[in-house]
Amino acid sequence: MTDLQGQSRDLGPSDDPWAVLRDATRARVALGRAGDGLPTSRELEFRAAHAAARDAVHTALDADLVRTALTGAGVGLDVLEVHSQAPDRTTYLQRPDLGRRLAPDTQLPAGTYDLALVLADGLSPRAVHEHAAGTVAAVLDRLPGWSVAPLVLAQQARVALGDPVGEALGAGIVVVLVGERPGLSSADSLGLYLTHGPRPGRADSERNCISNVRPPHGLGYAQAADTLVALLQASRQLGASGVVLKDEGAALLPGAG
Repeated sequence: MTDLQGQSRDLGPSDDPWAVLRDATRARVALGRAGDGLPTSRELEFRAAHAAARDAVHTALDADLVRTALTGAGVGLDVLEVHSQAPDRTTYLQRPDLGRRLAPDTQLPAGTYDLALVLADGLSPRAVHEHAAGTVAAVLDRLPGWSVAPLVLAQQARVALGDPVGEALGAGIVVVLVGERPGLSSADSLGLYLTHGPRPGRADSERNCISNVRPPHGLGYAQAADTLVALLQASRQLGASGVVLKDEGAALLPGAG
């Protein structure tokens, strides 16, 4: 047999010729069959992945865990906590609209900042637990000279909750780091949503998204931060975000800053 690298190897009686392909991707490929169904091992893998996705959705955001991770990553910003109008997880899942609105008694210190960062539990608090601190640290390292508001931890939060948070803080741009909807191959994926001029009523078309931040199987922190910082610099120069702001890598508004 010749593997995907063009190297030959001998097959023993128990070798699986599809193992190399499966090892190259997190997708569910080359599952095989046992009669009319899946082999037992593949069925168990499916059930485990489904359970991990369900657990990720229902896990509560652990604010202390996130604070400890931020400190360990060298992030020295103050951390504030807010809550959406969804009083519990069940309501949050059934009423997405409530997850976009701040609780009525929310008070945030007003200021004037270039950027606000909101860490939102979304549909996978696990993603925030595992990847938010590393991502925030990588982003801040690439933004010398930018004024950054205190970090905000948001519970029962959707992406749009960043709009009233950013407005209240007085931020020119808000980035929401949110746990994305889990899939059968990714229960810990973090998404980054950038909105220029945050205020309630912003449309999704006015945002830019970087998805699947979850090393080692998705974007690494450095790569995600490089892309986000290029978009931030371009957004500040352009005075807008969303469909008018294109992610063109190194070619993105040369000299923006």
